[in-house]
Amino acid sequence: MKLLSWNIQWGRGMDGRVDPQRILKTIRQLDQFDVICLQEVAVNFPGLPGSEGENQLELLSAGLQDYTAIYSPATDVPDGHGNRSLFGNAIFCRLPVGQIWRHLLPWVVEPETPSMQRTLIEIVVTTAFGPVRVLTTHLEYYSQRQREVQIEAIRRLHVEAHASISRVPKSAEQNGPFDGCPRPAEAILCGDMNFPASANERLQLLASFENGIPAFYDTRTLLYPGVPHAPTVGIHPVDFVDRPECFDYIFITNGLKNRLKSYHTDAETQASDHQPVWIELS
Repeated sequence: MKLLSWNIQWGRGMDGRVDPQRILKTIRQLDQFDVICLQEVAVNFPGLPGSEGENQLELLSAGLQDYTAIYSPATDVPDGHGNRSLFGNAIFCRLPVGQIWRHLLPWVVEPETPSMQRTLIEIVVTTAFGPVRVLTTHLEYYSQRQREVQIEAIRRLHVEAHASISRVPKSAEQNGPFDGCPRPAEAILCGDMNFPASANERLQLLASFENGIPAFYDTRTLLYPGVPHAPTVGIHPVDFVDRPECFDYIFITNGLKNRLKSYHTDAETQASDHQPVWIELS
């Protein structure tokens, strides 16, 4: 199973040009992925620099026709012309997809600090080694406090998922909404976390749980212990970091550690202001 995570900056490359086709071309050149997790996917948002308000979910889906597309807009606002402008995260999966959850993360009120609503997509994927939850998110950039609150929310959802293993479906009708689908404890969490590898937020996310709940592990560190994280922002000059940093991560739970085969970062592409990262599980 190969999984890619990439903040595509609404398809805007370092040249300022928005080009979803370039995003697709880059992904195809990297590898053949089973799961593609993208952050900053826009629909009808002409106010974004370089955008003409294109439906990026539709354009990306057209280029990934063998995949199930799951979209979770964090921002959903009127465009002033009778339609909606959407901005959020997407997962494209060519493996069987079970139940899907779209979680809005807490949005702490900080009147003097720029921020936006954030979202977490959670899906159950059937792999050759059993069901796994795949989660992708994009945490707040401007506020450490908001990131910490959002991480706590993600950790609570992980605890909830573990507890739901014992839930017994009760439905008056076959395949009714009370049936639900299995929500496995093992998970892959990825996305643009907006904190460097040395940040306290990373330690917060990786902290252990009680009652046998599997903790998260940093895939880069598992494969390259003691080696600094490869940067995913600032390799090509940007205005939001002073030096190259790693903001983009893929975390896995304990039961998947022995299946982790490889971790990669593409430092070459300039199709976004972030670099794509991906893993392979055997």
